Amino acid sequence: MDEVRKRALGAYLGLAVGDALGATVEFMTPREIRHQYGMHKEIVGGGWLRLDAGRVTDDTEMSLALGRAILESGGWDAIAAAESFAAWLKTKPVDVGNTCRRGIRRFMADGSLSGPVNEGDGGNGAAMRIMPVVLSALQGEGSLHEQIIAQCHLTHNHTLSDAASVALGEMTRQLILGGSVKDCRNIANELIEKHPKFSFNPYPGRASGFIVDTVQTVLHHFFATDSFESCLIETVNMGEDADTTGAIAGMLAGALYGEDGIPMRWLEKLKREVAEEIRQQVDGLLRLSR
Repeated sequence: MDEVRKRALGAYLGLAVGDALGATVEFMTPREIRHQYGMHKEIVGGGWLRLDAGRVTDDTEMSLALGRAILESGGWDAIAAAESFAAWLKTKPVDVGNTCRRGIRRFMADGSLSGPVNEGDGGNGAAMRIMPVVLSALQGEGSLHEQIIAQCHLTHNHTLSDAASVALGEMTRQLILGGSVKDCRNIANELIEKHPKFSFNPYPGRASGFIVDTVQTVLHHFFATDSFESCLIETVNMGEDADTTGAIAGMLAGALYGEDGIPMRWLEKLKREVAEEIRQQVDGLLRLSR
């Protein structure tokens, strides 16, 4: 169980680290990043949001909101999750994706837990926050997939968003339970077989908020690197939606390399209250999963 906890902590803390690292260069091009930072590899804050160093954005904040709902409910509860997102939105967070905002406001207006299928919902905002669901449903593949899609549909109802979120969740689950990179490759191959748009070989080089671009960037660098640090640096230096590509890459790489694989200089930069809540949620969610 100690090894599972280390990988779970690695995944959740990795998500927050990737978010904080990537936020600095969000919406920049690789060329602009090189001009300003050389190779961006330190958590320094700034960026278009003018963040303090170690501050996280909506990727981590929505994950924490979802984790709180699951823990308070003693398991998955879509209404509790939606209410937690609504409470988060009312705090006027520093960053909110348009699709997430629209979905949360829909729930606040009419109580619905899903909107209709929408071509405009093909962003990465549902995939970025799956971490607490993975942990609470760690032992159940079927229930995990159902719960991931249910949480997706609170804000995003799109086939590619659903498919990517399930695949990323299953990769993270298997890695936390001791699975290998080869297991992840098999899941990626299945995703691409069903939805060829996700193919990342050759890598197209786009890292936008469109779920296809996000997944291609994350998987290309996850499979092409051999450490948490190199995976994160290569990912966020693609720019564009770098806080979210960084968060998702950090989740996968953290699940593979464990908490010990995350550079201490990055962990020490994370806001203390965020790191503490992540640790508390990991222990609580793992208890639920048993």
